[in-house]
This record gives sequence, structure tokens and C-alpha cells, in this order.
Amino acid sequence: MSEEKFLLSDSLIPRLQQTLLTCSQLIDAGDFSNSNELVDFLSPISVSVVEETSNPDLERTSFEILTEIDCFISSPSRNQEVIDALSFELPKVVCKFACASKRCSEIAERVVGHLVSMCSPREMLSILCEALSLPSEMFRVPCYFAPLIGGLAKVVILIKRRQFEQVKAAVPVILGVLKSVSLEAYEEGTDTEDLFLNAFALADSIQAVCKKLDQKDKKKLSALLGLFVLQVMGLVSIAMGHNVSSLLPIVLHLSQFLPICGLSYEGLITGHDVDKFTTICGDDGDDSMAYFSHVKPGGSLAVIWGYKSNETSVAANADFEAVKNELQKNQTKRWQAIGMLKHVFSSVDLSWELKAHALDFLLCIMDGCVQQEIQSDNIDHSTYMPILYTTLQAIEMVIIYAPDAVLRKKSFDALVKVLADVPSSFRFDILKALIQNSESSSMIAILLDCVRRELHEEHSRSILVTSGVPEAKVKYSECLSFWSAGVLELVELVLKPPNGGPPSLPEYSDAVLSALNLYRFVVIRESTGKTNCTGVLSKDMLQTAYNVWLLPLRMLVTGVVAGNQQDHDQLAPDTICALNLIEEMCYGKKRDSLC
Repeated sequence: MSEEKFLLSDSLIPRLQQTLLTCSQLIDAGDFSNSNELVDFLSPISVSVVEETSNPDLERTSFEILTEIDCFISSPSRNQEVIDALSFELPKVVCKFACASKRCSEIAERVVGHLVSMCSPREMLSILCEALSLPSEMFRVPCYFAPLIGGLAKVVILIKRRQFEQVKAAVPVILGVLKSVSLEAYEEGTDTEDLFLNAFALADSIQAVCKKLDQKDKKKLSALLGLFVLQVMGLVSIAMGHNVSSLLPIVLHLSQFLPICGLSYEGLITGHDVDKFTTICGDDGDDSMAYFSHVKPGGSLAVIWGYKSNETSVAANADFEAVKNELQKNQTKRWQAIGMLKHVFSSVDLSWELKAHALDFLLCIMDGCVQQEIQSDNIDHSTYMPILYTTLQAIEMVIIYAPDAVLRKKSFDALVKVLADVPSSFRFDILKALIQNSESSSMIAILLDCVRRELHEEHSRSILVTSGVPEAKVKYSECLSFWSAGVLELVELVLKPPNGGPPSLPEYSDAVLSALNLYRFVVIRESTGKTNCTGVLSKDMLQTAYNVWLLPLRMLVTGVVAGNQQDHDQLAPDTICALNLIEEMCYGKKRDSLC
């Protein structure tokens, strides 16, 4: 008879009963040396359960085993020393059997609950945290952890002394589990709902403990609870973001904690509350704050959900319209909000649907916003430019990798609106930095086209100023921040890359075409307007453009096209069209297209 058939035979439950009885008798007699005999007996079966969660025979066996253990543990005649001795290892084994089915998970949580109610709370806190820290990757499944976190929710309330320190020590362990399970669920579509429901039960318990503390510890534990809720908001969005309809009820539950902890929508979306709570909880100088890496995307998503769902804003006791209006009229707070949204756009783990919601929110606060070109005496706006720059980079990633044209268009609109919110004195430098640090030819082309649009708008405004139109309320010099030699530097970045040689073709065809179009636009505007703000019409610049940019590029295109005609693996038709357009622009005249 094979080992599996033996384990599933009718003799298993009698053997389990005998093992429980033997362990109980030995411990009653003061012999603790064989207290692990029960664990040794159950471990091989529990491993099989984890490996074969869809096996109906193992599910039935798991149910019988858990039922027997539950009856044994909950027996009124059971000696406390027996319970204490078994409590050290039993939670690990029992929770592996929870992986068999929903009903097994429920019994496993009941067994853990019995142990919590009968043993020392402080010892059970350590035991459950150790079980959560199980190193083997094979047990990184939600159904194993859910009963353990449910047990922690019960034990936290029972702790009488040093509650903040005890909870603070346990929270990183729990968050580590939630993070690893969430990331795995994102990849494999695992069901994590029960796990997060037990995490909410833990949050409820922490809230109950807060009510019992003095003002100082209450403030610290409330801040810890707030960070815990935001971290869970971020993690559950990763784990269940592929199914937004099922995520909404969980978000509603989490949102109820926000006002309890003192978190507001404005404080979350500007980052003030996150920074304040992190400071409160991080004063001890330990490294526990490293486990709160998702609080910023979590805080942003909490507000985004309030924008998408009125129920959520009601649960958070928040007035979303008031927050939106404040962000629209206050540029500094709006920039802070834009910086917080970066954490959503840049996340590789959040679903595209949630990123689309974040873009809708961003466009919402940008529509009708009040732009302020003049800096306040008390605020140095240059300190916010790195925040806007990194957010624009994150939006670029959405434009490049979004799976559909609608989302790409929406992210491009967001990019343009955020750029428009940047004061003109900083806008060129930000665009230049984005171009310099982009490795995508298409993205560089888009950014160069943004520069061309800025040049066109400045040129139009300068005409209004010089013609004396009353609506033109800016000085002529302020209209020409983009019309400088810096524009030609952008062209050179593409046509003569810093690493030397002409650009790589056909890989950078989009960027090269956009750079040539930008150069052509500047030449036409400067020559027809009889100006030379950029220096493009100077003799030295014209010679540089021909000898350094256009001539080498023309030779390169000719070589690539000729080589393609002899290559068996020929370039795609649209690539050939792009190369022909580049060649035409290098010659500066129309030629017959081969497209």
C-alpha cells in the first residue's frame, strides 16, 4: 500500500486519536519530550494537502483531522499544560490543512481561536507571528495565512501591557505576508479575499485597543493603524485590482477607518497625512517603516476611490467636491497631489484599470485649475519641479506600455495638462530633461512635438503683444522663453547623439522625424519673421546643421535603405515610409515616395 493510500485509510483518525491521547498523558505526567509527536504525525499529510489543494480525498481527510483536533482542544477536561505544550507548533500544522477548502479554513481558524483564548496572549502573539514567518515558499498561499491573521486579531485585544510596542512588532510580519501574497496573487490571480477580511478584523482590534490607551500611546497606535490601513489599501489593490467590482466592498470597509485614524482626503492626496503618521511611528529609530512601502499609492487610491464612488467618500466621511475645488484653485496643493499620483502610475503591480481611474482623477483636478505664473513670496516653486518631473516620467511609462489606444490618449492628455501647469520659466528645462532621459524613440518624438507646440503658442502670443491687443497681458520678453538656442540643443540631442555618430536607424526613426520637423519649423518661423532668437539662421549654425546633422543622416538613410533591399528579412513598410520621409527632409525637397 502506497504512503498516500495509507494516510487516507480508515485507520488514520483512530491513529490521530491515539496520538492525541498519548501526547496528553505524557504531558500530564510531566514528560514534554514527545510533545512534538502530534506534529510529526500530521506534517506529511499537511504537506500533501498544500501540494494538492484540489484532491477531494485529501479535503475530506483534512476536515476529519481538523474536526478531531478541534474537539480535543476545546474539551473542558483538557489540562492547561497540554494546551500550552501543543500551542507552540500546532498552529502551523493546522493552518496547512486550512488550504484544503473553505470549511477546513473555518475549523482551522476556530482551533487557533481556542488556543488564543486558553493560552498567554503575549506567547500566542509570538507563536502566531512565527507561524506567519514560515520560510518555505510552498506555503505562500492565502488560505494558510488567513486563520493565523484571524488569530492575531483576537489576541491583540487580550494584551494588557505595552500594547503599542506589541502591535508594532507584529504589524511588519503581517504586512510582509500580505505583500508577498498580494504580489503572487497579481501574477496568478489567486483569491485573497478571506485573507484581507481577516486583516480588517485585525484593524478593528487595533482600533478597539486604541480606545483603552492614554493620549500619548493612543496617538501613536492610531497613526500605526492609519499606516496599516493605507498599506493594506495599496496591497489589496494589487491583489484584486484585476477585478475592480469585487474590490469596491473591501475599499468601502477600509475607508471607514480613515476618519477614525484622523486621515482626510486632502491630507492623503497631498501627502501631508502620510508624512505626519510616518514621523509619529518612526520616532523610535527602528526599521519597521520599511514595511510600509505601499502607503503612498494606498493613500492616493483611497482618494481616487472617493472620486469614483460616492459610497466610498461617504464611508470616509469626506467631501470630495470640496477637495477637488481646493486642488483646482491651489497650485501648490495640486502639485503635491500630482506627486502622490506618481506612485500609482509608476507601479508595475497595479492594474491598468486602476491607473485609468488615476488618470481620470488627475484630469478632473486639472480641468478648470487656476495656473499661477507668479511665485508667492513664501513659496519657492522650484522645489516642486523634481516632483512634477518624476510624475511626468511615470505618465510616460503609461503612454508607452498602455495596452490600448484609449488609455494612451488619456495619459497623453494628462501629460499635456501637467506640463501646462508648470510655470513657463521651468517648462523648457523639464521637457529637455524628459527628452534627455527617455530611451523610447516614440516618446522622444511626442516630447519634441510638445516643444514645437510651445514654440507655436509663444509665437502667437508675441504677435498679440507686438500688435497691441488688450488681452495680451504679458511682456514680449516673457513670450519667448522657448525661443532660444536651447531648442537647437534638443534637435542636436537626436540628430547627433551625445555618444557620437548619427542616430540609430531605423530604431529611432520617430525621434529623428520629429527633430527634423522641429528644426524645419524653427527655420521657417525665424526666416519669415525676420528674427534669429534661436541663432538658427547664423552662418555657423547653418553649416553645422548641414555638415554635422543632415549630411551624415542622409548618408545613413541611404545605406540602410540600400542594405534593406539586399536583405532577406526586409523592414516593415511603415519603417520604409519613415526612412523615406527622413531622406526627403534631409534633402530639403520632395522626392517620389516608395511607400
